[in-house]
Amino acid sequence: MKDPVKKRNQIRNEQGQTMTEFALVLPVLALILFAVIQFGIVFNNYITLTDATRAGARKAAVSRQDPNRNSAVMSAVRSSASDLTSSKLSVSPPSSTWDPGADVTVTASYPYSISLLGFAVKSGQLSSTTTERVE
Repeated sequence: MKDPVKKRNQIRNEQGQTMTEFALVLPVLALILFAVIQFGIVFNNYITLTDATRAGARKAAVSRQDPNRNSAVMSAVRSSASDLTSSKLSVSPPSSTWDPGADVTVTASYPYSISLLGFAVKSGQLSSTTTERVE
């Protein structure tokens, strides 16, 4: 029969080992979690930017007769990208011959920065271009 005191000491020793392993693994897990969150934020910004250029291209496709079509298209992109900081959003005027059946292209860009624990790991510009046919 085993001594109950030895068994109790063995359990305490294993608990100490578990706490040490957890303390060693926790920073790595936290770093991975923060990286996933940062990537998710950047991806959400990209999806919003892509949707905004689609809205602008659709507005451009139906605005052939509008004398202020460039400002209307740029306004449509900005209003569709309401989740993004408007001052950082760069929208190029649409490019097209504006003939029926011609292509119209709308381009927008937005800066991104992935930072982990206060250090910028990666930064750059997200860019999205959408082309539609003028009606």
